[in-house]
Amino acid sequence: MPLTRRTFLAAATATATAAVAVATTGLPAAAAPAAPAEPYFRIPVSSDDSPARLIAKAARVRPTERQLAWQSLEKTAFLHFGVNTFTGLEWGIGDEDPNVFQPTGLDTDQWARALRDGGFKLAILTAKHHDGFVLYRSRYTKHSVVSSSWRDGKGDVLRSFADSMRKYGIKVGVYISPADENQYLDGVYANGSARTARTIPTLVDGDDRAGRDLATYELDATDYGAHMLNQLYEVLTEYGPVDEVWFDGAQGRIPPDKVETYDWDSWYALVRALAPDASIAVSGPDVRWVGNEDGMARENEWSVIAVKDSGNGKYDRVLPYDAADEGSRDALLKAQPDAAALQWWPAECDVSIRPGWFYHADESPKSVEQLTDIWYRSVGRGAVLLLNIPPDTDGRLPAADVTRLKEFRERTDRELPKDLTRGARVRQDRAGTRTVDLGRPTAVDRIRIAEDIRHGQQAEHFVVEALVDGAWATAAELGTIGACRILPLTAPITARHWRLRITQARSAVHIKEFALYKSQV
Repeated sequence: MPLTRRTFLAAATATATAAVAVATTGLPAAAAPAAPAEPYFRIPVSSDDSPARLIAKAARVRPTERQLAWQSLEKTAFLHFGVNTFTGLEWGIGDEDPNVFQPTGLDTDQWARALRDGGFKLAILTAKHHDGFVLYRSRYTKHSVVSSSWRDGKGDVLRSFADSMRKYGIKVGVYISPADENQYLDGVYANGSARTARTIPTLVDGDDRAGRDLATYELDATDYGAHMLNQLYEVLTEYGPVDEVWFDGAQGRIPPDKVETYDWDSWYALVRALAPDASIAVSGPDVRWVGNEDGMARENEWSVIAVKDSGNGKYDRVLPYDAADEGSRDALLKAQPDAAALQWWPAECDVSIRPGWFYHADESPKSVEQLTDIWYRSVGRGAVLLLNIPPDTDGRLPAADVTRLKEFRERTDRELPKDLTRGARVRQDRAGTRTVDLGRPTAVDRIRIAEDIRHGQQAEHFVVEALVDGAWATAAELGTIGACRILPLTAPITARHWRLRITQARSAVHIKEFALYKSQV
């Protein structure tokens, strides 16, 4: 039987209602299902909340299991590949001749080996970019590999990509652009059609799935929204498990009086039904865009921020993308008048290894020093680094980029070579101060700290100190900790005793890691 939009979204709404009730009162909502799956993910706020109540709510927000799994990846890969690789554009126009796509040396095993050796645990392929060209054999457009003479029209980059990534132990992610220049040219994108109930998948003439016992869904969508739903259905049912679905919020470069209102609620619902463990980023409820394409998180990056309801099931940040602070007490109070809720929404820092997102022969990869600096300012500030490595026109990762990925992995390994606290005596008092006795004076120049974010993000200020000449000396002093904080000291400090003091917090801080290192760089 089909799972209708009404029953599917009603169940999702009931679960969310129960989640709010548990989060704010500790009691389940009377009419909601028992054991809600995401009880503290998003907590509503109002302008009537006192500052103390607002911060108390922020302290109760918790990540979902999906978000915890995503956060643990720390470093993921992006692979921008498509007709732009061959036309030299960064944003295609939608009327490209599909035959321009000729990656005659396609070797996705080479991609996977390079990413594995570079320390990546998940990779995202641009299955469809803004031009609308699709890297798999979709039933819903001819602007795809089907219309290229490459491999006699039987090629499927997504199939090869997914198989290779899993072969080398790398999780699979897909990017399917909401913007679609080709579908605009075909009169589907931004055509002004109403949202009506659509059966997904919508079978086409000669559909090879006809007669099968398919799971079907009734979901509200525009003409283009249904097109996206049908492509999501293909990708999420025919290519094995998907661990991240990546949307941006781009609109097509179309006349300003023609805008497509995206059916986020239906898209999210279908992803949750077909890939329940997949994180939805960055125009999605699980992961947010950090706000720049430089790979840089804020000095104090919060995973709990204020959000507003933007319609069609989508929530957006209240403060602007380039806000210097989105989650401190001051930031939450500033956002409060326009906020609908506080949400666990961790930051993903995207950046390309080259100046462009697609391959251009005249560009070179960033240096190891640049990449290491980005790593400290992303992973080292509690975010996840999403590094783009674009395949070339042969369908391979360029040799220079492959070498740089390996060098980058080796460099970060040397930055944090051995945790000196292993086997050390550790003491923690009731105030939350953690003291480490290394057994003998030891030189330290790198510190890694992490909260157990299953208990939320609580630390607002902390100090790391070393006992030098009988007195505690400050080695580092900063604000947030969150999922990970990596601190490079300007010079090594030699001491036997070290301690971490939390000097300001929203609630009890659960420290998961307080590690000390002597770098080998």
